[in-house]
Amino acid sequence: EQAHAPAKATATAGLIGLVTRIWPAVAVALAGAWACSAATWTDPDVPQSWRGVDWQMGASLGREAGLQRQRDLIATVQKAAGDGVAYIVLPESALGFWTPTVERLWTRALAGSPVTVVAGASVVGADGYDNVLVAVSAGGGRVLYRERMPVPGSMWQPWWGDSKGARADFFANPVVVLNGYKVAPLICYELLVAWPLLQSMSHDPDVVVAVGNGWWTANTSIVAIQRASARAFARLFAKPLVISFNT
Repeated sequence: EQAHAPAKATATAGLIGLVTRIWPAVAVALAGAWACSAATWTDPDVPQSWRGVDWQMGASLGREAGLQRQRDLIATVQKAAGDGVAYIVLPESALGFWTPTVERLWTRALAGSPVTVVAGASVVGADGYDNVLVAVSAGGGRVLYRERMPVPGSMWQPWWGDSKGARADFFANPVVVLNGYKVAPLICYELLVAWPLLQSMSHDPDVVVAVGNGWWTANTSIVAIQRASARAFARLFAKPLVISFNT
């Protein structure tokens, strides 16, 4: 970790320099550093006790709320669990609406298992909803993270006062604590915007968890860009990375 401190300091200084009068020179220097880094690129490590699960469920994920769908998801988690796996990460919106009933179902299904599931869900309130990550295990479940930057327009709609859209918690929970781990959670659009990533990295997380639900981006490179962004920042700051996407 100490060996990467100069690189982190340089990267931070460079990003700050981009908003000063000398930004053209800074941009050229950063481009040169990027080219050098690309020539020797290696993917960031995935922690041995963590496993990200990718799905190809399309638009149905998070919308089919029946008991059978939840049982199918539970079966997928049980299949992914293996020796040494303590945390399984599922994509954005994986569990649909997070309710006491869904929590009880998953808690009972994980009884006797050491696994904690980190999964996307939605929490609905009177004035809108939160796009969240929940953590659930045999001991119970809780909302772990509330998305700081939902997609403007389709989710976050501050210009429509009664839209009941997604709430934005801009500066809240840049890192969350899960069983002693400092986790930097990032959901979908946050992987395309620099400041949520930088805000999380400034808190020196132990692991980065990046999730998305990209079925609607079919025939585009958006999901590939999101994955590349997560890998680039994790590599830059020398952080282990877990990714989970639905397409």
